[in-house]
Amino acid sequence: MGKTSLGLDENIEGLLCYLFGVITGILFYILEKESKFVKFHAVQSIILFGGLWVLSIILAFIPYGWMLSGLVNLVAFILWIVCMYKAYKGEKFKLPVIGDIAEQYSQ
Repeated sequence: MGKTSLGLDENIEGLLCYLFGVITGILFYILEKESKFVKFHAVQSIILFGGLWVLSIILAFIPYGWMLSGLVNLVAFILWIVCMYKAYKGEKFKLPVIGDIAEQYSQ
């Protein structure tokens, strides 16, 4: 793994894309100029956590949606850990559907 335009190692910057979800995804997508690896993880973070946020808002308006919301939060936590770990290991870990979209927008 090489250095990025921000001076960090690609794997560290990829991990940081997931740290605060959409916020750090957007931040690194805007600031990173060279690394397609980092851009990929930034876009995947934006789509993943943005989508889960929208889903949790929708569930708030559904009767007994709070039960499903707990499951969504558990899945989000697991995906958060897995994505950060894979990025740190230098893997371009593609989530189903989201990973393909992220790959298109990271080029």
